[in-house]
Amino acid sequence: MRGLLGKKIGMSRVFNSRGEVVPVTILNVGPCVVTQVKTFEIDGYEAVQIGYGYKKDKHLTRPLKGHFQKSSTKPSKVLAEFDIVPGFDYVLGSVFHVGLFNQGDFVRVSGSSKGRGFAGVIKRHNFSRQKKTHGTGHTERAPGSIGQASDPSRVFPGMRMAGRYGNVKVTIENLEVVDVDRENNHLIIKGSIPGPKGSIVTIEK
Repeated sequence: MRGLLGKKIGMSRVFNSRGEVVPVTILNVGPCVVTQVKTFEIDGYEAVQIGYGYKKDKHLTRPLKGHFQKSSTKPSKVLAEFDIVPGFDYVLGSVFHVGLFNQGDFVRVSGSSKGRGFAGVIKRHNFSRQKKTHGTGHTERAPGSIGQASDPSRVFPGMRMAGRYGNVKVTIENLEVVDVDRENNHLIIKGSIPGPKGSIVTIEK
């Protein structure tokens, strides 16, 4: 299996063998159930679909109900696809746990960053404030000039301005696995990962 789905629990810290403090993020990873195996003959490409979490039947659409009934698995809250491992025989309903990862592995974690809503240029693009004196008025946090006058009489695309900030997919690579708690399905990763507490993340080898 290339990776698993999990949920961000929060951040903490551990001490390494040299007595140094290491900031870590604790993830609840798995168990993930194989809900579909896609093939070239039927789907046009090869992949394995896994589900994480549990969802009540009353919250499912009819297509999803049929999808889970076909694979004879319980309804999953989140579905995701991963590339298959050549030579591995995937079986519908099989379960993958956090034991897929080992201490010392390096993983790639993807998640949705925290949404900040409509933010100004100082928060969104790290602009500096304007002067408070010499007639600038109350525009300390304003972006200032965004273009020219009569030539070219327009604002160029890509101009850094205020707007929606956050709530986008962010991927961080080469994060070290500090420890694996197989009893509680916890994966302890060095450093921080995107998203708030309780958000769904994807962990890939």
